[in-house]
Amino acid sequence: MRVEQIKSHGDNFAYLAWDEEGLQGIVIDPGFNSEEVISVARREGVRARLIIATHHHADHSAGLAAVKKALGGEVAVHSLSPLVADRHLADGETMRVGGLEVRIIHTPGHTADGISILIDGAVFTGDTLFVGECGRTDLPGGDSRALYGSLFGKLLGLGEGTRLYPGHDYGKKPYSTIGEERRTNYTLRDRSLEEFVAFMNEP
Repeated sequence: MRVEQIKSHGDNFAYLAWDEEGLQGIVIDPGFNSEEVISVARREGVRARLIIATHHHADHSAGLAAVKKALGGEVAVHSLSPLVADRHLADGETMRVGGLEVRIIHTPGHTADGISILIDGAVFTGDTLFVGECGRTDLPGGDSRALYGSLFGKLLGLGEGTRLYPGHDYGKKPYSTIGEERRTNYTLRDRSLEEFVAFMNEP
């Protein structure tokens, strides 16, 4: 798998991930950077089969229609998303895009419809987990208890070598691994659920 991390319009990341043999790919989180995403796909000759938003916030989803119009493919979102889509995704759902195996992990907390996308040893976490940080829960639909389950019950259960690609460039580097975040990310320190909720409520 090849991954292109596309940063523009501030600190947002969009991604193009594709099977290098068949050139079939997945666009993740085209927000206000759809032109750059389309440009990369055309440059590399990638055919977009899926266009996925990790959650409904505009900085991750505003470009869905533009990318679909330019590159084709199905727009896919979690079943709780308010966005219009061709396909609604469920926790644990798996699919193939060319030679890539894609698994959907429902990771609510930042929003109710938040998902992370596991593809061939890499996880795209949207606004659930960043390099050195985690998603905020003080916006509408945020839920610290749900985020605790997403972080500690789901993402940290992935292999330590799993590459982590976040939705924003908030850390010292643009990507990491689950193992490195487990060791260094202060939001992932060993806390009970109640301790984590109190931590997330701190100013």
